[in-house]
Amino acid sequence: MNDKPGDLGNLRPAKGSVKKTKRIGRGRGSGHGDTATKGNKGAQSRSGYTYRPGFEGGQMPLQRKAPKRGFNVPDRTVYLEVLISSFTKVVGTEIDPFTLRKAGLIKGRGPVVVLGAILDKPLAALKVSVHRITESAKAAVEAAGGSVELLELSAEDRRVKKGPAPKPKKVKVAKATV
Repeated sequence: MNDKPGDLGNLRPAKGSVKKTKRIGRGRGSGHGDTATKGNKGAQSRSGYTYRPGFEGGQMPLQRKAPKRGFNVPDRTVYLEVLISSFTKVVGTEIDPFTLRKAGLIKGRGPVVVLGAILDKPLAALKVSVHRITESAKAAVEAAGGSVELLELSAEDRRVKKGPAPKPKKVKVAKATV
């Protein structure tokens, strides 16, 4: 290597830092022939072999050995929560999911639950129409002279996945020959 500064035409990598690539599948004379460094027999020696993530060669995988905790209900109903103290931000005396959404207290669509909280201001007489309400929130609304109406849950509201409803399948109609 040339030690003169600025001699960029003769640059070389450091000795031992660059290795030749292993050329497999080039016959027995290459030094990597016969099995092409894949060993003898088994799925890994075959072409097209892939393994899924977490596969540990047949032994009991870690995700099956680890202890499981709790229970997740697959078709649970997810409610949008609103504190009763935030009703002061709503204009008007009627409170329903539409007016709560318009006031910016909830986002998206779904069933609404009203939770009781410590009130810093007294409530006005309100007509509350929601899907669920806690006992303390119901008592606070009725103590202020208001009323509570529980809305019925629709089938779409019960679903956790809030995507579009599945498309109906096409029905094949047999052509009539005349």
